[in-house]
Amino acid sequence: MSKGFAEVFPTLKLTEPIRELMNQTVVDQVTATKKQDLIRIYLHSPNLIAKSDLYRVEDAIRKQLFPGVSLSVRIRERFVLSSQYTPENLLDSYKDSILLELKSHNPVLYTVFKNAEISFSNEKVVVSLEEGILGHSYSKELCLILDRILNERCGLSCAIEANYVQREKAEPVAEDSWEKKRKEVRDRQERAAKEAQESAEGGSTEAKRKDDPASSTSGRQTGTGTQTSFRNRRGRKGGQTPKSTNPALLYGKEFDGEIIPLRELDAEPRVDVCIHGQIFSLDVRVTKTGKHLYILDLTDFTDSITVKVFVNEEQNEEFQAKVKKGTFVKLKGVSRFDSFDKEVTISSVSGILQIPDFTVKRMDTAPDKRVELHCHTKMSNMDGVSEVKDIIKRAYAWGMPGIAITDHGVVQALTDANHVYEDLYKEAKKAAKEAGLEAPDRQNFFKIVPGVECYLVDDKKEIVTNEKGQRVGDPEYVVFDLETTGFSPLKNRIIEIGAVKIRQGKIVDRFSEFVNPKVPIPFRIRQLTSITDEMVMDAGTRQEILPRFAEFIRGSVLVGHNVSFDVSFIKQNFKDLGIAFDYTSVDTVGLSRVFFPTQARHTLNVVYKTITGHEMEGHHRAVNDAECTAEIFLAFLSMLAEKKIEKLGQINGLNDAPEKAVKHLRPHHCILLAKNTKGRVNLYTLVSKSHLEYFHRYPLVPKSVLEKYREGLIVGSACCAGELFEAVEEERSEEEIAKLVSFYDYLEVQPIGNNAFMIDAPKHENVHSEEDLRELNRKIVKLGEQFNKRVVATCDVHFLDPQDEIYRTIIQAGRGMEEESSAPLYLHTTEEMLNEFAYLGEKKAKEIVIDHPREILDMCDSISPVRPDKCAPVIENSDGILKHICYTKAHEIYGDPLPEIVEERLQRELHSIISNGFAVMYIIAQKLVWKSVEDGYLVGSRGSVGSSFVAFTAGITEVNSLPPHYVCPSCKYSDFDSEEVRAYAGNSGCDMPDKICPHCGAKLKKDGFDIPFETFLGFKGDKEPDIDLNFSGEYQSKAHKYTEVIFGAGQTFRAGTIAALADKTAYGYVKKYFDSVHEEKRRSEINRLVLKCTGIRTGTGQHPGGIIVLPVGQ
Repeated sequence: MSKGFAEVFPTLKLTEPIRELMNQTVVDQVTATKKQDLIRIYLHSPNLIAKSDLYRVEDAIRKQLFPGVSLSVRIRERFVLSSQYTPENLLDSYKDSILLELKSHNPVLYTVFKNAEISFSNEKVVVSLEEGILGHSYSKELCLILDRILNERCGLSCAIEANYVQREKAEPVAEDSWEKKRKEVRDRQERAAKEAQESAEGGSTEAKRKDDPASSTSGRQTGTGTQTSFRNRRGRKGGQTPKSTNPALLYGKEFDGEIIPLRELDAEPRVDVCIHGQIFSLDVRVTKTGKHLYILDLTDFTDSITVKVFVNEEQNEEFQAKVKKGTFVKLKGVSRFDSFDKEVTISSVSGILQIPDFTVKRMDTAPDKRVELHCHTKMSNMDGVSEVKDIIKRAYAWGMPGIAITDHGVVQALTDANHVYEDLYKEAKKAAKEAGLEAPDRQNFFKIVPGVECYLVDDKKEIVTNEKGQRVGDPEYVVFDLETTGFSPLKNRIIEIGAVKIRQGKIVDRFSEFVNPKVPIPFRIRQLTSITDEMVMDAGTRQEILPRFAEFIRGSVLVGHNVSFDVSFIKQNFKDLGIAFDYTSVDTVGLSRVFFPTQARHTLNVVYKTITGHEMEGHHRAVNDAECTAEIFLAFLSMLAEKKIEKLGQINGLNDAPEKAVKHLRPHHCILLAKNTKGRVNLYTLVSKSHLEYFHRYPLVPKSVLEKYREGLIVGSACCAGELFEAVEEERSEEEIAKLVSFYDYLEVQPIGNNAFMIDAPKHENVHSEEDLRELNRKIVKLGEQFNKRVVATCDVHFLDPQDEIYRTIIQAGRGMEEESSAPLYLHTTEEMLNEFAYLGEKKAKEIVIDHPREILDMCDSISPVRPDKCAPVIENSDGILKHICYTKAHEIYGDPLPEIVEERLQRELHSIISNGFAVMYIIAQKLVWKSVEDGYLVGSRGSVGSSFVAFTAGITEVNSLPPHYVCPSCKYSDFDSEEVRAYAGNSGCDMPDKICPHCGAKLKKDGFDIPFETFLGFKGDKEPDIDLNFSGEYQSKAHKYTEVIFGAGQTFRAGTIAALADKTAYGYVKKYFDSVHEEKRRSEINRLVLKCTGIRTGTGQHPGGIIVLPVGQ
């Protein structure tokens, strides 16, 4: 008995698009082999389902319903398709699935079919194969398979015929330099991998000893010093192993054995297992018997495992000195299931050898280096996973002349980048001096270009296009809507037209027609519109319907909801049919944004409800949508009249979108690079405005604001999330694409792997293969040539090396972005990038990979991302004010003249503070403290400020840092030198016994905590003062506000903080990811991944007390 797929597999979790398809399938039968190692599922569906989707369903059933069981799942599908399917359009839709199936069945058949040319004659499919042994050998089998797929599986009735054609063979040519380069890259990579493997398995030749075969497996020779002599724990009782002269031996005895990858270790116990890896975690515990238990977490980068080593007390010091985190080792032990850890671990370790780093190190050996102009760090919110210092050091080590840092919406990595740059420059300067050369010029040294990948929104999009001076009340309006088979006016077809004609504010006519597209309507469109193949099969074709529609709209102004989409289809179809198109159009989406700026969504059903108060019926049917849009437009006409708008051209003047409206526009990615100091200022201005004025889910940058602050900036079109790439992918009109290209200074293309996720993503319906992605890049390159714009190849770097991809995949999965989570977004070498774009030809690949990026780098000055000067706040005569306050307070306590010890301390501190420009910091603190006390709130100081006597006399702290002493509050007598006082040197004066003033008989005050001033400002007195003050919780905001009184409005801001991913949250992400892919990982591997995922930026916050003071006038 047949049942629905969802009924048979109710708990199966699939992605939404696949689930919707499978929910419409019917399972006819499920069978299993006698051994129960193969399950076959027979089903049929009214929809054509891609083979790749069915493979995913098979995989999901196997992993989710039969975890840990060794079996295969095979789906045998049958399609019941509409009569709109012909052999030609079926193969057009299903060829990729046939190729995928042939590839898994027989790679030779796959190649034969891929290279074949297919033609159609009536109900016959002709497969033209190349004349030769291969074609003749496989033609019969290929035709049989195609017959089964097209006729039995898909329900067609067509003959399959093979013929053979003689194709001209190209004359053999010498291998050109381009292919030589590619071959050299491959050879170098293979050699590096081979050397790394040899190093890992046997160690370097220097460490081998001819007279001791066991030493042939030792690690790299590290010296000829101390010998190792650990007790052989597995040897004869009381026996000793001979002392080894191999310095690579870290523990136990030398050994030999074949290395087993950690991913291959399972619960089956194994004796004398040899593994290698890097120690990334080390813990030690002391047992009750006095032994030291070392717990090492080791990774070979395929997996990780915990190793437990027991070390005697006499061995402990030597073991601790030699075995450290970060060391690469090879060891032998026993792998078994640990009942305590509940997983497989390595114990009974008999030997540990140090080995060289066996990971393959990529190097850039190209003579001319590329420049990366699109690079993310850990500061890209939950996206980039590499430290900026690691990226910069790698680019510098590879010999690249520079790199741009372009995090998402922020510039928070630039200060760390500058620290790395300064360190690199100092090293280069030192090396030049030692070599007797001139110091490198900063402008010719490695450059770090400050940049950002911003979220750009188009707030200047026209509501009325192609206006001709019409008055609002004069023309006829045709409000229309189309339903189509997709988004591309070049590839997709119109299936329904609905239109309403308005004259003098009243509906006077209607147009409603289906259009036979002559191709099957895709499943997604059928779901959205409820229009089936059967509904359009008897309708007229576009050749019949569109001329009638042209007559209906003649002389009218076209109106639609997101009208540019509908106009693009009408315009393209009119062009194909030779019908002239020259119409003014009005977009009701733009009008909605003008009149309802705070509304989050402006879809047709939402706007209709806003205006009428009713729910819309029959949405996504052209005739219904046109009627509702007409009702909306009539309401907008009344609103325009209230605003005294008389001409259509005036409507665009309403489109100066207010801040609230901008926040609801859809953002696209855009790269901004600062080429000089002015550009840096404008870059920071745009980042600040995007966060403070236009933040909505993302920090948005309106195009109008970017245009205002564009000076000194270079603007790039960014990645697949940029508006240009999207427009090219959706095959929008030439006019629209030309307008977008003109906005940018350079255009970007990226490796195919970056955008491979689009191939299986339903929303990218024009991308079906890697070749489609290459074609998109070719189109962008052609646009660059056409409009004289540089095209640059970028990696869109999100991590440093290919193996780091897993960290970003985990983070993205934790954010619910599985679709785009896995992509090779690592920093490529020049050779790797040239290979990525080899399909453009050697000359063009070099141009976009090397030449154009370097030209853009040359446009950029070497600028610091931060001001080199300290920009201390300015308070007029702060030096004199501080002196006056301090001496007044000192005289008030100690009299005039001051005791020598007080005078000397005060003068010394004031000299250091004033000469280093720190007086203003004291005055700021003094003003804040005095204001708080004046308002009735005490202030507590904390930290090293208590060591400053100036801070005490300025009233900032109550801690007197002078040596313990007595002072008379009445006659100012003081005692610093008596034997009784000296006895408390280094202690607190308040602990001294009470004493009466020998001069006036008053009770002496006990004070002094004997804290040297150097504790606060250093031995040279030039350390930045750190004055920590504790204000009352309810007064803190008032203290912050008072800084604005001191420095003026707009000169002070709250300091921010950066929130980073904590280890416990990262642990949850890692666990969640492996649960979602139904994989079990050892705790050590989870911990390794957690270490790499922590520290990634998750957001920003406000510092509880920090205030940023801007220089006056800036």
